[in-house]
Amino acid sequence: MQKISNYINGQLVEPIGQSYLDNYNPATGNVYSLIPDSDERDVELAYKAAAAAYPAWSLTSAEVKFKIFMKIAELIEQNLEQLAAAESIDNGKPISLARVMDIPRAASNFQFYAQAITQFSSESHQMEQSFLNYTLRQPIGVVGCISPWNLPLYLFTWKIAPALVAGNCVVAKPSEVTPMTAFLLSSICIEAGLPAGVLNIVHGNGPKTGMSIVSHPHIHAISFTGGTRTGAEIARVAAPMFKKLSLELGGKNPNIIFADCDFDEMIATTVRSSFANQGQICLCGSRIFVERNIYDKFKTAFVDKVAKMKVGNPLDESTKMGAIVSQLHFEKVLSYIELAKEEGGKILCGGEAVQMEGDLKNGWYISPTVIEGLSYDCRTNQEEIFGPVVTIMPFDTEEEVLKMANSVMYGLSSSLWTLDLKRAHRMASLIQAGIVWINCWLVRDLRTPFGGIKNSGVGREGGFEALRFFTEPKNVCLKL
Repeated sequence: MQKISNYINGQLVEPIGQSYLDNYNPATGNVYSLIPDSDERDVELAYKAAAAAYPAWSLTSAEVKFKIFMKIAELIEQNLEQLAAAESIDNGKPISLARVMDIPRAASNFQFYAQAITQFSSESHQMEQSFLNYTLRQPIGVVGCISPWNLPLYLFTWKIAPALVAGNCVVAKPSEVTPMTAFLLSSICIEAGLPAGVLNIVHGNGPKTGMSIVSHPHIHAISFTGGTRTGAEIARVAAPMFKKLSLELGGKNPNIIFADCDFDEMIATTVRSSFANQGQICLCGSRIFVERNIYDKFKTAFVDKVAKMKVGNPLDESTKMGAIVSQLHFEKVLSYIELAKEEGGKILCGGEAVQMEGDLKNGWYISPTVIEGLSYDCRTNQEEIFGPVVTIMPFDTEEEVLKMANSVMYGLSSSLWTLDLKRAHRMASLIQAGIVWINCWLVRDLRTPFGGIKNSGVGREGGFEALRFFTEPKNVCLKL
């Protein structure tokens, strides 16, 4: 059985403790590889490698970084099929999705930041009395990056690329649920000529490996994407140590649909925004609010399309709905469907585990589920489920739907469907979310800030926001 290795000081190495965790294929429910069960000794080894590499890397020119990053991106593109298959097997997502979204986006992350660092500038301010102030943007040192399981390589590279290109060295931990593509990236970095110690990838679970990174006294910044509860624990440990924190956490995103929308485009996009990656994207719309005079029309059309979605083998090219990422998460999602029933919800379609046949009979599959009849403030509509489950509710006025949409403790993203330009801008300013999509969903310009408000996180990623996070500003005042 394949054993995944840590990537420390430019080499693939076994964990010091020689201990491993099982890595499951969600489609079959079977263990198919072993993950290093790393501990504080492995993290310390990675830190020392990063600290040793930092002086030279922090002075490396933008032009040299550009060449290395573009080579990494090129190798990701060359290995597209291998990486897409690995992501599908490791995560349970359809290989067709991994091929067109996850892996190309990972390459784009390196390409974008390779170019962004050449355009990154700082400010200067001339005073009347012959003084000039200018700002230096300097790397922090050794930083920690911890990424989630839902978009494994996509979000792993989204963190490490800006951290590295800003001149930092990185100790990174991918999710122990989906480690395979980060492991494959290790070999790509070696082939691309990334200097030893600049990037170190330590595999393991959150409480042991992750918290060893978070609590390390000389890792001065933490970028984390994951659950709100874990984010709170990271903040509890890191804040008293005065570490810089970027936390991209949970969401319970509203999709607000007005009667004057482009109905056909809205329906097609709403199906995708509800169930892409089995609903396991933090930006999926899980609460759908529909203006009452088109509610019945929407319900009929939406349920008809959702009911026809095929749940199947993630490696089958025709599959649109794959497996849930883990047994633990599978059981969590099913428990929320039962909760919805207890709270008075009516299952319009789905609402059950799907029993596959043959080699897939022990896999974790749930049919796409649509529920109506719930109050906006019940637990099902307030708590993050993060699976193929959506609720639909009618509304009458802007004021009413804003109250319902903004009632949750989260504020990550939202979608708004209307052809009324004034309403669109008015609503966008009043929706409590870090991202508002109008008549679209998951359109991402990498230059724009990404992140949420309330319990959806702290700080922003993306574009120059990420480069600012991974650098420290220093004001220099010069008398001319």
